[in-house]
Order: sequence, then C-alpha cells, then structure tokens
Amino acid sequence: MFDYHVHTEFSVDCKVPMADSCRAAIAAGITEIAFTDHVEHQPADLGYGYYRPDDYFRELEKVRAEFGDRLTILAGAEVDFHLETADEVAKFIDRYADRYDFIIGSVHYASGGEIIFPEHFDGRTLDEVFLPYFDQIQAAVETGWFNVIGHLDIPKRYLPRTHRTYNPVVYRERLQPIFKAMIEKGVGFEINTSGLRQAPKTSMPGPAIVRWYAEAGGTLITTGTDSHSAQTVGSGVAKTLDMLELCGITSVASFRGRKSTLVPIAELRPAASET
Repeated sequence: MFDYHVHTEFSVDCKVPMADSCRAAIAAGITEIAFTDHVEHQPADLGYGYYRPDDYFRELEKVRAEFGDRLTILAGAEVDFHLETADEVAKFIDRYADRYDFIIGSVHYASGGEIIFPEHFDGRTLDEVFLPYFDQIQAAVETGWFNVIGHLDIPKRYLPRTHRTYNPVVYRERLQPIFKAMIEKGVGFEINTSGLRQAPKTSMPGPAIVRWYAEAGGTLITTGTDSHSAQTVGSGVAKTLDMLELCGITSVASFRGRKSTLVPIAELRPAASET
C-alpha cells in the first residue's frame, strides 16, 4: 500500500520526525511513503518561509539509509497554489521540481482568505465557496506543475452547521472541465483519507467524484493520509482501495522522479489484507 501524503517536522503544523513515520509505515503495511511537507507562498500563512528544502533532503537521505531496505521513501512536497501567488510558486517549481519524486498541488486560499476554517463560510453560500475554489483548482491543473491535486473537495471538511447541505451532485457539471484538464495535462488527484478519521467522515473526494472521474476516462489516482502524526500513517488506505475498485478505478499511481506507473490494486491486496 502507498501513503503519498505525510507531513514531518519540516511542516509548520507538524513535529513528527521522518524516522517515526517510517517505523509507523512499516508497521501499518505501507510499502511506499512520500513525505509531502507544506510549501507555502501566502505571506499571511503561518508556514510562509518555514520550509527548508536543503534540510529536508538531508533528513530524507538519512531515513533512506536507515529504512530503505524495508520501505520506499519518496521525496515529495505539498505546494500551496493560488493565482495571487502563482509567480512565486513558479519560481519554486523551476528551482526545485527536479529534486522531487512527487508534488501535490493544494488550494487552501480563496480571494476572501484561507478556506480551511468554518469562518470562511460566514456570509457566503455554498456556491460562493465552492465555485471560486474549483476555479483555483482548475487553474492549478492547467499549469501542469503538479502530479496530483490534494483533497479535491476540502471545503466540505469545514462546513459549519448552517451549511451542511453540501452535495457533490450540485457540482458535477463544474467538475467535468477539471477532469478534462487533468486527463489532458497528466495531472491526477489524491484520495485524502484524513476525512475518514475526522470531519466529514468520508474521504476527500468521496466515491461520487471518483466515479465521475473514472467515467470521464481518468485513471491517475494516489492514496494519502495527510498524516501529521505517526499514529495515522496508513490509516484508511486499505478501505480506500476497496472504494476505488467499486468506483471503477483498478490501479493506483506510484511515482519516481515525477513519472507515474499504475500499479493494479489487486497486487496490493496481500499487503492490504494484513492491516
């Protein structure tokens, strides 16, 4: 099994050493892990300027030397994308992209500020949150800078009680051009399992969006826990493999040097059945 979204002490919101997550991954039956620390370009973000690429890569080599005979350890990054900071993101991609195996593009900001708080919904309808968010997602896809898009419908995680009528069916038509751009650009999306263990109690995205993507001809999907603690590494991945197959996805992507290979889910079953 693969966990392609794990944070470490190189993210501002995580204090976990890479070595601890490597041990947890091995115990959980994970065979490939990608350490995808936050790379923030919004000056107002707490993580702005926190990420240290050179220190990250030095630590990565240490854990590869210690655990590489039992675990494939990939160089990854979760790069925050927003049109207002796209020029800065482009500079990071130009300078560092060749050093990574895998890069997630995630949208955490909209024109009204950071979306990952319930307060962002104050005075806004669901359309006023989700439609601008999807515009940013499509812009991120069309750059071609990222291997996958992170937590595709993440605003649902922060729905206040007044807005808990979110139904992805409402946005099915809006998602179609995003799927089309993904397929044309060779950009996939992750199934972020963090929603299974916290609000909204479903993956991001959930089965409906996965099925629509598969019906559009999409095949490029990764699995990731968005772990900020060693205890959650690998959490929900086996369940997600079952969901993907039910939605018509028969393989998950493995990455090396930003290039993907599709691995049949059936080949991961022996590892999955042990967890």
